[in-house]
Amino acid sequence: MKIFLLLGSLNAFLSVALGAFGAHALKAKLTPDKLDVYQTGVHYHMIHAIALILIAVLSDKLTNSSALVNASGWAIFIGIILFSGSLYALSLTGLKIFGPITPLGGVSFLVGWVLLAIAAMK
Repeated sequence: MKIFLLLGSLNAFLSVALGAFGAHALKAKLTPDKLDVYQTGVHYHMIHAIALILIAVLSDKLTNSSALVNASGWAIFIGIILFSGSLYALSLTGLKIFGPITPLGGVSFLVGWVLLAIAAMK
């Protein structure tokens, strides 16, 4: 499960970098609504980066549920890409085509959390 520690750490770094970029470079360039969308992406990005690190730590504790823990990590990683990535793209480009992707990322987050809960109950 070192992959989730790596992915979590890299995504936490990326979330901080993108948050700083938004706060400093984009603040004057985006409308307040678009900046809010961008900041929502950063917020969920960081929460789920930490979740990936948690999954890496828990993988040693939940050895009888390793397949569920593994699936949970991948679902959350996919959620970061789809949810936060689509919000970044939507806010930066204004292209509405990215809007329908966001709920798919949200569902992926939900699936990841449910799989982790099931793994904990096994």
